[in-house]
Amino acid sequence: MSLADWRKRHKALHSINQELKDKLTPLQKLAVWITAHVGTMGFFLLILGWTVLWLGWNLMAPKAWQFDPPMAFVFWLFISNMIQILLMPLIMVGQNIQGGYAEARAEHDLEVNIKAEQEIELVLNHLEYQNQILIQMLGKLDAKTTRALKASGGES
Repeated sequence: MSLADWRKRHKALHSINQELKDKLTPLQKLAVWITAHVGTMGFFLLILGWTVLWLGWNLMAPKAWQFDPPMAFVFWLFISNMIQILLMPLIMVGQNIQGGYAEARAEHDLEVNIKAEQEIELVLNHLEYQNQILIQMLGKLDAKTTRALKASGGES
């Protein structure tokens, strides 16, 4: 393949991540956002703080101000379970989408590697061709030098 052929076939680079993000529906974007944020220390600290405040208030506040009686904490357990039940499928959807991203990136990497291999092969072919031309030029130069030495009377 010549350089001109290669330039005709060469496609501009593109961001596979941006392509995939543009194809997501709003609900899929929400699932990816939740998946990305739930797995952070910030979310852990938020849940920890909420739990400490909830349980601390209901353990230490006067009985009249308690809204979830101590030791049972039924309302706290209910809310915690609802959060878990709602987050679990959302996280799984987000992970599936992120897995699709990973597969698309791997496919794109393969394409880039194949293109790089073709470009390297093109360069190697070109270098091999230049090497053959140089060998021919040296052969002609050696023949001219030998004839010039014979013509001048000096033989080596």
